Amino acid sequence: MDGNGRWAKKKALNRIRGHEEAVKSVREIIEECARLGIEQLTLYSFSTENWKRPRREVEALMRLLSHYLVEERKNIRKNDIRFTAIGQIEALPKYVQKELEITRQESENNTGLVVCLALSYGGRDEIVRASRLLAEDVARGRLKPEEITEDLFASRLYTRGMSDPDLLIRTAGELRVSNFLLWQISYAEIWVTPVLWPDFRKEHLYEALEAYAKRERRFGGVTDLS
Repeated sequence: MDGNGRWAKKKALNRIRGHEEAVKSVREIIEECARLGIEQLTLYSFSTENWKRPRREVEALMRLLSHYLVEERKNIRKNDIRFTAIGQIEALPKYVQKELEITRQESENNTGLVVCLALSYGGRDEIVRASRLLAEDVARGRLKPEEITEDLFASRLYTRGMSDPDLLIRTAGELRVSNFLLWQISYAEIWVTPVLWPDFRKEHLYEALEAYAKRERRFGGVTDLS
């Protein structure tokens, strides 16, 4: 969800104001995905690299996240959304962890759209973590190296039990994946828009979905053997 700072700068506002405005986009896109019957939506909300930002901005982001988790519980119930989060959750402030867990527990029996927030998340970190877990199993004799498969490796990722993404949307014209779900997006279609995230609305989501629907996904094979 790129472009919050740039949105604020264009309007001569504080960067925090850009993050606050971005919440409106989050709310609209989640509700529209739920209405459309999309099964899963993962939002890259805070990366491991984002901890390097100015302390004041990080603290404001954490307060905004905590407030959002409380305020959106009504909409989560209304839209039958199941909420979850991935990443180094233990690195987040305790009060944020508390609200995350409450929201997760309250929605765990919902059967609609799965909304996953990637928080203190990094794709490389996730892969290293999974490798360490497998290495520990091998070292303790619970697993043989030759028994390691792609499925087994995936089961050690934060996203275990979740489907790999079909579509990756990049806002603000960014042309890189920025350490996001590096393992999981191996076959994802990528759609880039110059629209800054605080301006991203359902009409832009439709553009992405329409472009995705027109693409031919071969997964390394061919569709026309004639």
